[in-house]
Amino acid sequence: MQAIVPAAGEGTRLRPLTADTPKGLVEVAGKPILTHCFESLRRAGVDEIIVVVGYRGDDVVDHYGERFRDVSLTYVRQAERLGLGHAVLTAETAVDGDVVVWNGDNVGEVNLSALVTRHRETDAAATLLVEAVSPERANEGAVFVLADGEPVGVVEKPAEPPSTLIPRGVFAFSPRVFDALRRVSPSERGEYELADAVDLLIDADAHVESVALEGWLSNVNTVADVQEASRRLGGDA
Repeated sequence: MQAIVPAAGEGTRLRPLTADTPKGLVEVAGKPILTHCFESLRRAGVDEIIVVVGYRGDDVVDHYGERFRDVSLTYVRQAERLGLGHAVLTAETAVDGDVVVWNGDNVGEVNLSALVTRHRETDAAATLLVEAVSPERANEGAVFVLADGEPVGVVEKPAEPPSTLIPRGVFAFSPRVFDALRRVSPSERGEYELADAVDLLIDADAHVESVALEGWLSNVNTVADVQEASRRLGGDA
């Protein structure tokens, strides 16, 4: 199975660590963030990773080359950083069939194999790793609209979250996601949101599955996040 790892951002909140280093090569517990991503995907049976690079992308290519252990690496370049949805769409030409998406700044130990299995068994258009969080955290990113406890929509950074169930930046998609991404309009931030594509799939009555997060996942955006993720992995920041 293939995976897309968006890793094009500048990581401005991680400065000065990213002043001359791409975010994906910032170390957590003695390894670059991307190495943790690649290891998680490899353990779940992914055999090709499509890395979306941008800021200091050549550094990423030079560091990893064409393979990560026995996993093939393909690189595509996101010339303009126009959001997660745009990054995933940039990788379309390299994708052949269903694909996992793992955000390139996520580090953790999660039930990815269970998510891939659910996606295959149900023939879903999208399968999302989800987690119930605090109301304060629910307005920081995408959050689900629920009806009878089931997701019926997704909204991005709402002022008043309709629930506390959020997607956790790990997905499995059928190729239908690319058609949905082409229909996404820019958000108020001028970005093309992956959550909006999921919302369009739900609106089109596509089969969307969710799998509850087991384990932990940290979105590494700040120096404090580096320190916390390093602690959880048993290493030094």
